[in-house]
Amino acid sequence: MPRTRRPYPSDLTDQEWNLLEPLLASPERRGRPPKWPARRVADAVFYLLRSGCAWRMLPREYPPWQTVYYHFRKWRLDGRLRQAHERLREAVREAQGRNPDPSGAVIDSQVVKGSGVGGPERGYDGAKRLSGRKRHLLVDTNGLVLSAHVHAASLHDRDGAQKLLNDELAEKLPRLAVLWADAAYTGRFRSWVRDERGWRVEVPRHPDRQLWRYGLEEKPRSFQVLPRRWVVERTFSRGWGKRGGWPRTTSDCRRPQWP
Repeated sequence: MPRTRRPYPSDLTDQEWNLLEPLLASPERRGRPPKWPARRVADAVFYLLRSGCAWRMLPREYPPWQTVYYHFRKWRLDGRLRQAHERLREAVREAQGRNPDPSGAVIDSQVVKGSGVGGPERGYDGAKRLSGRKRHLLVDTNGLVLSAHVHAASLHDRDGAQKLLNDELAEKLPRLAVLWADAAYTGRFRSWVRDERGWRVEVPRHPDRQLWRYGLEEKPRSFQVLPRRWVVERTFSRGWGKRGGWPRTTSDCRRPQWP
């Protein structure tokens, strides 16, 4: 659909829409033609995600919020959003000359403070001293999301990771052979991954084992990046971080914004 202006930074470019349009196309051929173009609906969803506004506060340049919510809910329930995400991730990997299915992945979790509204899947994380939910994330070595799972913050990392690495995910990642993680995913979780999934868990560590803690060398003055593990931290900071993340995903400390 030709347009003469882009009123908001979150609107899709022509190149972006050319990639996304076939992934969101409806297989249904019956019924009357839609009143609102799918591109405007997608622009509205991206605006809402980027700005963090309520559904009823969508600008008038977009279709009515009821229409946008209807299509967004339909895309989510029929799996079109998930399929589009997976296709785009595979396209990025192929453009880099890599196999669409990764052979290695990085896993980690993030605790998000909850609100006083309540709701399911809430708990207290004694280590972080936060009451809320925990996000478990699995990414490839580029930081592209492979899977995500949200559960109560009181659930230990190894137990939450087992829910993330379910049978359905294992079928979608046939080439996966190694997981990089921190020390919280050793012990029973490492044994479970080896026995149930046939993968191995590796824990990247500093090459010097932090000898400065024992007075054997001078303490580094700059941030030391851990191999592999920094990839998932980067994904957390870009998509769910307080500074670089989008308002709809950075926190869980306000009432759910449903219609």
